[in-house]
Amino acid sequence: MAEPFSVPVTVRGYETDVQGHLNQSVYLQYGEHARWSLLQAAGIRQADLMANGVGPVALETTVSYRRELLAGDEVEVTCVFVWGEGKTFRIEQTIRKADGTVAAEITGVGGLMDLKIRKLVTNPREYFRKLAADPTAFGL
Repeated sequence: MAEPFSVPVTVRGYETDVQGHLNQSVYLQYGEHARWSLLQAAGIRQADLMANGVGPVALETTVSYRRELLAGDEVEVTCVFVWGEGKTFRIEQTIRKADGTVAAEITGVGGLMDLKIRKLVTNPREYFRKLAADPTAFGL
């Protein structure tokens, strides 16, 4: 299996809470940033999705918080798409500190919505494969 896609992020002071650690909702933003960065690395822009009448949707998200993150911490946010046979796919993400410590794990179930009929497309893997200049970012 190839290395997971990843992006670096520096924890900013304004993202922390009164205890001084990263606010819980920001972990989700880091995951979202990594997912959109993967799409961009694959050659898919948001405008490309809109032009094809589709958009990614989050159906379920779980965050497991492992270690706190503080302002100034450098982290790597990974993103791996796990494909099944149906209308949905899994996304597995890890937020890891520079020393290798896992700060959080994000797992989600997503789909690709047909924006005209407002229903999930039958085979999102094929849509991504067709739209991507580099489908290897998706493990395809």
